[in-house]
Amino acid sequence: MNNFIFTFAGRKFTEEDMEHIKWARETYPNLSRTELAGTICHIIDWLTPSGRAKVQQCSSLLEELEKEGFLDLPPKQVQSTRGKKQSEKPEESIEVDQTPVECDIRELAPITLEIAYSGDSLKRWRHYVNQHHLLQDKQVFGSRLQYFIKSGEIELGCMQISAAAWALEVRDCWIGWEKEHKENLHLLVNQNRFLIFPWVKVKNLASKALSLLTRQVQKDWIREYGYAPVLLETFVDLSKFDGACYQAANWKYLGQTKGTGRTEKKGVRLSRKAIYVYPLHRQFRSYLKGELPYQVVDPDF
Repeated sequence: MNNFIFTFAGRKFTEEDMEHIKWARETYPNLSRTELAGTICHIIDWLTPSGRAKVQQCSSLLEELEKEGFLDLPPKQVQSTRGKKQSEKPEESIEVDQTPVECDIRELAPITLEIAYSGDSLKRWRHYVNQHHLLQDKQVFGSRLQYFIKSGEIELGCMQISAAAWALEVRDCWIGWEKEHKENLHLLVNQNRFLIFPWVKVKNLASKALSLLTRQVQKDWIREYGYAPVLLETFVDLSKFDGACYQAANWKYLGQTKGTGRTEKKGVRLSRKAIYVYPLHRQFRSYLKGELPYQVVDPDF
């Protein structure tokens, strides 16, 4: 289904592109117009040479498609009188407790994962990630959950779960996916941020947090988005980490990325990433491949 249909903003669109656009709107109904456009750009590879999503062009296309009756867009966001979204308070005003935590993990029990909702909690989460994570808090499109790793009121670290990578050869072969059969991609989610704060020195805390995630993320995703993912994935930068905590938490190692990315420049290669996955349902392949009709998967299966 790759027949050429039309050209918009210098890009040729195919029947497959149109199906992806419709799929994204139906799959992520709660996204804003901008978030939807960004998500679609990454799905159909509508990117600049530097890898940035062409959100403005995609937003214009979506408005044209709405006029033609191809899809209905979410309502436009209310803006301030200056025509811009009202910004959050400066990050510099956020104060966090950096008291050293060095103890046996049993002394911190029970350890929990708590969602960072909009407001002061999410601002603080973003502050931690921007200050202490190598990738910082870059814009993520699509559905996502941000978590704090906590012991009582003590914050020990944080993580983020969001939409999975669209194409990944090693993973797709392991699942049994054909390139054109990814209508259930939303049932696969990616842990793309994981941080134990540098002042927290607790052995086995990372693997404990990962184990909590695998037991909790389905119920949280159902509550927030109305369905449960069936497979988790993550990438580990092998130039900086060895992935030992994922191995200890029984995540499965699939192999490595090629180190090229979508827009590889001549003579430049990206760091190779180890690919780990964790099945959240025993029949995850059947759901992902569409062999079983999707229903709200029982997290306790």
